Amino acid sequence: MTALSTNAHHVDARHDARMRVAQILLMAALVLTVGKGVLPEGLVRPAAWMVWPFADWINAFFDFLREDLGLIHVTRAFADGVEWLLDITANLLYGKNRWPRLGPIPWSVIAITAAMVGYYLSGWRLAMFAGLTFVWVAVMGQWEWTMETLSVIIVAAPLSILLGLVLGTMAWRSAGFRMVLNPLLNVAQSLPHFAYMIPVVVFIGVGPKAGAIVTIIFSVPPMIRMTLLGLQKVPPEVIEAGHMAGATRWQLLRHVRLPTARTEILVGVNQVIMQCLAMVVLASFIGMPGLGQKLLQLLQALKIGRSIEIGITIVLLAVMLDRCSKAWATRQPEHIEKGTSWLIRHRVLLVWAVLVGVFWGLSLIFPVLHEIGRRDAFSLADPLDAMMDWVIMVLDPVTQWLRWFLIVWVLIPLRDAMLWLPFSAVLVFLMAVGWAVGGRRSALICLAYFGLIAMTGWWDRAMITVYTVTFAVFLATLIGFPLGIWGSRTESRARAVLLICDTLQTFPSFIYLIPVIMLFGVNDVAVVGAVVLFAAVPLIRYTIEGLRNVPVAQIEAANMSGASRRQTLWSVRLPLALPTIMVGVNQSVMFSLFMVIIAAFIGTQDLGQEMQRALSSSDVGKGLVLGLAVAFMGLMVDHLITVWASRRRKALGLET
Repeated sequence: MTALSTNAHHVDARHDARMRVAQILLMAALVLTVGKGVLPEGLVRPAAWMVWPFADWINAFFDFLREDLGLIHVTRAFADGVEWLLDITANLLYGKNRWPRLGPIPWSVIAITAAMVGYYLSGWRLAMFAGLTFVWVAVMGQWEWTMETLSVIIVAAPLSILLGLVLGTMAWRSAGFRMVLNPLLNVAQSLPHFAYMIPVVVFIGVGPKAGAIVTIIFSVPPMIRMTLLGLQKVPPEVIEAGHMAGATRWQLLRHVRLPTARTEILVGVNQVIMQCLAMVVLASFIGMPGLGQKLLQLLQALKIGRSIEIGITIVLLAVMLDRCSKAWATRQPEHIEKGTSWLIRHRVLLVWAVLVGVFWGLSLIFPVLHEIGRRDAFSLADPLDAMMDWVIMVLDPVTQWLRWFLIVWVLIPLRDAMLWLPFSAVLVFLMAVGWAVGGRRSALICLAYFGLIAMTGWWDRAMITVYTVTFAVFLATLIGFPLGIWGSRTESRARAVLLICDTLQTFPSFIYLIPVIMLFGVNDVAVVGAVVLFAAVPLIRYTIEGLRNVPVAQIEAANMSGASRRQTLWSVRLPLALPTIMVGVNQSVMFSLFMVIIAAFIGTQDLGQEMQRALSSSDVGKGLVLGLAVAFMGLMVDHLITVWASRRRKALGLET
């Protein structure tokens, strides 16, 4: 008992010491802020000697790789191989005049194939949804654009999965390789989408093959992580059984480890597919044809009805791909008795083959089953435009006032305040936060991340990004936190809300721009609105999961002590759920950073706008510097929340 008391005393003493240093740093930041008028210019904004030419160094390095080492020939050769695969899928799916010159496959055959895949994975419900998704696409006259998008995903996803499996297995095999790979994955998963596009444009150019390659690069990290996690979780007794059976090292990996890690690997496959769809839509910025390019054109022309049609198609594809890949991950292998006939074992395949033959034959007789042209297609654009015009007319007084209020009284003052702050005061303040959360190490990490941002020369643009993300996350918290509490009240309500959150998280980020442009036009309010919509989802999800996973014993103890429902919520459930809720805040910040960069083309003068300029001029150095600046913001927040959540769990006895 004495040892426990002594340990607790030491913990309290360390906490008090951290708080004292943090308070001193906070006072120093306040002094720097108040005394801005007398500070040297070098403490107000980074001095010229502090700004390092990172972009020039990166450009020189890429020039060396491309020209001197001849890496451009390797990348072009790889790109040619990818282009050959894209030509095959393009010919089969929408009839591009390339080898094998068999396409296009009738839309009815593809719809039947999707339905049979859904039935095989999860039964009639998923079969109907998958089949009707392609019926919608065909009937709405969006077949070619959709097939352009899917033709890239069909090529990019398997290559990403294969590359992720190989690298994940190598990381599991080698601790040294894992130590090098982990920080690279952390940075890669924090980089905004545009940061991936610029180097690809420099080495490959623009068009479908560039879109496919950037999609492969972007979607590999989650597959690596899930492969590594799955292999690390294989129980030792399973490995021992393999050794006792006389399996070689390769046989052990192929027949024991990988099958045992199947669930985690297939979760990685699900994430790869969703990342592929998200990036393929955004790759329209580098000439990738398909649904993304069409949606971008329609949004720029403010054609809301047509935009909603395309948006519905993208959402249906996203949900279908998500449901199918999740069903694959959760579906257990079917064990069939020995001696069962081939027809019984492959009955789904046989039914599919018969249906394909029937519908292919019917498509030769009835051309409408082969292709529905734009003239014969349905369109909801006119009624949607009329409905949106009515909605805008009804809501216009509110949205006009809200836009005026937010711009004049919130956004501009907040932006000006962020830009007014001396950069030295911001750095010292972040050190104070870091010291309060995790001591000296966290303070130095905060200083390093934002110090590097200051050294890039993009401090003001970074502060505009910070102000947008800070305000958006604040609003998302005001929305997501109460909704999460409300959703956690009952099991049925929690399931319903989590299902909605799952669905919303499958939406590519572009989709969130449609409603805000419709309501607020093209300005900073629309950007904030899109970020809030995108960032509120993880807050709702993790609030529900945190509150639903509070130990039952703690709640029963509170009930036995006579606590009311409100007292139990505020004194027991929320404190215990707070570490999980903070994970949601962390994800909300990361989502906000990604979204604010994407939404920059409709407003704000932040890092995202500069990144788009770097993309248009193929300035790889500038693009990567800006991307790393965004990544550093996310990594700093991730570090602080992770350290705080770990300390909190230990304090609550939830973690040793």
